[in-house]
Amino acid sequence: MSGHIQKNRILQVAIHAIVWGLIIGLPLFFFEENFAGRRMIRYWDFFIIPFSLAVVFYINYFYLIDKFLFKKQTYKYLFWNLLLIIIVSMGIRYWKDLNFINFPPPPEMVKMGPRVWYRDFFFLTRDVFSLFLAAGLSVAIKMTSQWIESENTQKELEKRRAEAELKNLQNQLNPHFLFNTLNNIYSLITFSPEKAQQAVHDLSKLLRYVLYENTGNYVPLERELDFIRNYIELMRLRLSDKVKLDVSLPQAVTGMNIAPLLFISLIENAFKHGVSNNCQSFVSICIEIVPQEKISCCIENSFFPKNEHDKSGSGIGLENLRRRLELLYPNSYLLHTEQTGDRYSTLLTLFLKPEYK
Repeated sequence: MSGHIQKNRILQVAIHAIVWGLIIGLPLFFFEENFAGRRMIRYWDFFIIPFSLAVVFYINYFYLIDKFLFKKQTYKYLFWNLLLIIIVSMGIRYWKDLNFINFPPPPEMVKMGPRVWYRDFFFLTRDVFSLFLAAGLSVAIKMTSQWIESENTQKELEKRRAEAELKNLQNQLNPHFLFNTLNNIYSLITFSPEKAQQAVHDLSKLLRYVLYENTGNYVPLERELDFIRNYIELMRLRLSDKVKLDVSLPQAVTGMNIAPLLFISLIENAFKHGVSNNCQSFVSICIEIVPQEKISCCIENSFFPKNEHDKSGSGIGLENLRRRLELLYPNSYLLHTEQTGDRYSTLLTLFLKPEYK
């Protein structure tokens, strides 16, 4: 963060130096030298104007705006600006008069006739107006710079808040996943201790991924698919012959990333609500990929609502999923759920942006 601010300040200094260098230096190359020794004299006569503009600009930029305007002391700011402009305008007049005395005008200016009050008034008005413009420009640039800095700070705070919320959601999801999986293993113990023992072994591999291998916001898609396969095989251990399980997962996926543990909440719910050991039931899981464009997960299952005595979880999975999708895939996902009679379907589509690929 500090390095970024330092680079911005260096860039601002460079821009200011280049702009004022062009304003002050370029006219030197355009004065016509019609008579000997007059080129530099004419330049110094011109130099006072951009120099005065710079004085008003930077006194505002570095002192008056911070001292009064940003502290909502508008009247004091206007008073000190008016006093500054009067002093600088008098300085311009003194400089021009001094320059006029020490370096008499060239013959072509003498032909214009003697100085008169309305001509001096015109030049004075022009100078004062230019100085007010310099002060206004200073305010505009200073306030724009402060607004940009404030926006960057706000974005940084929002980013950190989102990261903290994602971490909190992840911390919620891991115990929820463990709780549901342990309940499934618990149900195996009563009728098949051997399968329960195998399930505990498989669970250790799943927990390694959940706790240690998905610490970032995105992981390689092939690793996430391997995790899903392992989880489905673990769930398969407890299914009876009355449950039909269809699974279609893509093979050999490389070069794509995905946020971890998005699909697992939907798959958990399918096994939680779609499986009955007493009735014919089914679970169908299909994940399809359009390379570099989208990933779709379509799940259909029979629907057996759980009663309040059910031990298969607290129901935070879908709420957690929706919030994670809002944070990780803003405006780039579609989540649709539908219940038709005793059939429940879910479709989650992630539209991949360049940072997700």
